[in-house]
Amino acid sequence: MNITFAHPQYITDDKGNKTAVILPVDAYSELLEDLADLAAVAERRCDDTLSHEELVDSLRADGLI
Repeated sequence: MNITFAHPQYITDDKGNKTAVILPVDAYSELLEDLADLAAVAERRCDDTLSHEELVDSLRADGLI
């Protein structure tokens, strides 16, 4: 789902300032999944990396491909 098409509804205060948002449950769930994915990426930001060739060699050595 593209979140721009989620049709959010806003709750406003007595001055018309937006104070909260109402989203469809599926849009909210997708946002939570995206947030979890971003957190995982952030946690692994400093992990060592492998080149594609190193990864393929490792998978072959383990008999996975």
